[in-house]
This record gives sequence, C-alpha cells and structure tokens, in this order.
Amino acid sequence: MGELIKGGMADLKVGRAPDTLTTLGLGSCIGLTLYDPVTKVGGLVHYMLPDSTKLRNSANIAKFGDTGTKELLRLMLANGANRRRLVAKIAGGACMFEISGATSVGNVGARNAEEAKIILKQLGIRLVAEDTGLNYGRTVELRCETGEYVIKAIGKPIKII
Repeated sequence: MGELIKGGMADLKVGRAPDTLTTLGLGSCIGLTLYDPVTKVGGLVHYMLPDSTKLRNSANIAKFGDTGTKELLRLMLANGANRRRLVAKIAGGACMFEISGATSVGNVGARNAEEAKIILKQLGIRLVAEDTGLNYGRTVELRCETGEYVIKAIGKPIKII
C-alpha cells in the first residue's frame, strides 16, 4: 500500500504507483488528473476558477484551470511521465448554488469544466472520462497503480471512471 497524498483546494500533487492522490470537497471546483499508464505517474490539480487572466491576484497558479493544468503537466514530465501517453480525467464542476436566471457568471462549475476541456485540447492531452456538473460535492482519489479515478459523494454509490 502506497502513500495517501492529500491535495487541498487550489493545490496540486504528483505521485507514482502505489501512491493514491486525493482531494476533498470538490464543489464547483475541478479535480483534474493526468496519468501515464506506463510509468504509473499520476497528478491531480484541484482548481477553483477557470482562467488566471481574469484576476489581478493570480499568484497561486494551482487556483486556476489554465495555469494549474500547465504546472501539473510540467511536474508530471519532471517525474518521468511521457506527454504522448498522458490521459486526463476530470470530476467536480457542480452547480452548488441555485441562482435565479442562472448566468454564465453564476455557474462557475460549468465554466471550470469547460476550461478543463479547452486547456487539455491546447496541450494535446486526451480527456478520457469525466464526472461533472449536477449539484453535489465530490471527494476523489486517483490510484496511481491502476489509473482509476474514484469518485465519492454523500448518498451516492462510489463511482470509478
């Protein structure tokens, strides 16, 4: 049994088999994973907002989908992952608050999920699975041994994508 590596909100972590990476309480946030099935190097970024260019205070790169994903990729490659083999999975992006006349500004979760797809396409990384949207929080685990992305939500069956 490897180490359980915990990432917080606006945080990113990299591990390798037999480690498991986890982050708690993804609401509108996204938990984006990158995984190399050959070296069994995995990475997880828990980002809160889609785009660092919209805010002046963007010092924490893991807080944003664009900069967090690029930094995660950099760390994955530094840990022996091969860019051509990487696959991505995402979870989270829930609409946690009912907003009357739901504007695009209101639904940060949907924008976060969309940003994941945009940035992965720019980086040339395949998105192979997702569990996003709806209105509940998720806790996730990336098992570096298998690449399984385990999604747990209160009152829901455990899902593996």
